Amino acid sequence: MRRWIFHLGGLGFIPLGLLDASILPLPGSMDALTIVLAAKRSDLWLYYAIMATIGSVIGEFLTYRLARRGGKEMAERKVSKKTLQKAYAIFERWGFGAIAVAAILPPPIPLLPFVLAAGATGYSPYKFTAAMATGRMGRYTILAFLAERYGRGILKRVSADGHWVIVTGVALLLVALGVTIFLLTRKRKRLART
Repeated sequence: MRRWIFHLGGLGFIPLGLLDASILPLPGSMDALTIVLAAKRSDLWLYYAIMATIGSVIGEFLTYRLARRGGKEMAERKVSKKTLQKAYAIFERWGFGAIAVAAILPPPIPLLPFVLAAGATGYSPYKFTAAMATGRMGRYTILAFLAERYGRGILKRVSADGHWVIVTGVALLLVALGVTIFLLTRKRKRLART
């Protein structure tokens, strides 16, 4: 499937955007495809940023429509009630800005609660689309530009020393995961004592 999406080039962002916004999201997949394609074809970096934005907006709009149709009950089945309450509070205060900022921020900042909150509260589809497009265009333009500028050097380095880069990346990921689990366990124990 990965080869098929890469083979599609800019059009690959459409099915990937649909998958990324679905029930089984692929965190970072749109970012990775944007970076790889813009690094390989630096003359098309802006095209890839635009196509990534279009794919992402289409996928998120479908999720928004499902939440709009299903209401708050459907949203509460997809995301924890606590997370959704926070998203509702932020969304009620900032509206357009909440969606645009959530759309530009990278993982692990969750976008889904804001999309569900917008749909469940009946937020305007035009404003939702504009906010999502604004945030995503900013994000993918920055990624594609950086990939165009620095991506070839990074891709050469990874292909030359790929095994060391992968081992280092996995090691750093495992350390980060271990620290996160330790801190969460410590916080739960502290909360259980009080």
